[in-house]
Amino acid sequence: MQITFKLYASLTEFLPAERRTSNQVQLDVAEGATIAQIIEPFSLPMKMVHLVLINGVYVPPAERATRALKEGDVLAIWPPIAGG
Repeated sequence: MQITFKLYASLTEFLPAERRTSNQVQLDVAEGATIAQIIEPFSLPMKMVHLVLINGVYVPPAERATRALKEGDVLAIWPPIAGG
């Protein structure tokens, strides 16, 4: 199945170089793939995986290892952001 995977802010560095400016990549993943399985090949430091959304809906940390995606889903991840 195909999903859209988006990384924001400093996490874009974990995308392939040619996809960093658009901050997203189309992925073919196995049916029932979980968030954790999808991000594993990108070697994202888990301390940097702060805000996770599927189709704009927040996914709490406790659900990220088991929450499966569906065809056409958009998985978006933001790092912790400090501001002032």
